[in-house]
Amino acid sequence: MKIATFNIRCDYGQDGDNNFRYRKPLILEKLAEEKPDIVCFQEVLPHVAAWLKEALTGYYVIGCGRSETLEDEQAAIAYRRDAFNLIQMETYWLSDTPYVPASRYPDQSICPRVTTEAVFEELATKRVFRVVNTHLDHEGAGAREQGMRQIMEKLGRAALFADTPVVITGDMNAEPDSREMGIIREYPSYTNVTEGIGITYHGYLRTEAPCSIDYIFVKGFACEKVEKWEDERGGVFLSDHYPVCAVLRP
Repeated sequence: MKIATFNIRCDYGQDGDNNFRYRKPLILEKLAEEKPDIVCFQEVLPHVAAWLKEALTGYYVIGCGRSETLEDEQAAIAYRRDAFNLIQMETYWLSDTPYVPASRYPDQSICPRVTTEAVFEELATKRVFRVVNTHLDHEGAGAREQGMRQIMEKLGRAALFADTPVVITGDMNAEPDSREMGIIREYPSYTNVTEGIGITYHGYLRTEAPCSIDYIFVKGFACEKVEKWEDERGGVFLSDHYPVCAVLRP
């Protein structure tokens, strides 16, 4: 199974030559070339979600926005419609009240944060697995720590297919040696297959400091290969993050 985490960059008409409308062809070409089975997107605004659903004809795209009206950014999951059956899906908010839309932790930014969790059946093998896609807060380290612990504790309480393999993906807005990322190291059954991948946020190589904040963690899978998609054409990138793709096997 080939799975990617891809912060597609919120599109408000910014970024000059790297405006979303200029990145679209490169994104579609890369996805057609790589043919990932599952792509976990972050920063997907409603019109970008609509574009993904229209453009990615071989995929279903699931998720909802983080606001009270289910608009704004979402952590969407695109999966091959001919390869997987969706058994269960939910969106929950990273907060003390995870099923209250737009809720958030007290020390968080003004941005609510959501996690999209889905259980899939691989049609060819009948194997069942879980995918968790998230985007932790960009300002509050405490909120990131609480959010990561919330995700891990919720996985520990799973009622349906509790022992099934798991993939956790996302933009965690935290470096590998941070306190918040240390939480997942408390769960030794999970492996960071992106360890040592290097810089994932590059900001179009402009003024922002580059950092390593995009991850894929797995439980019950082995990783055959992991790589960053560093495609660039005439100064236009896939996003301000390098998408990261892993090839997994049971």
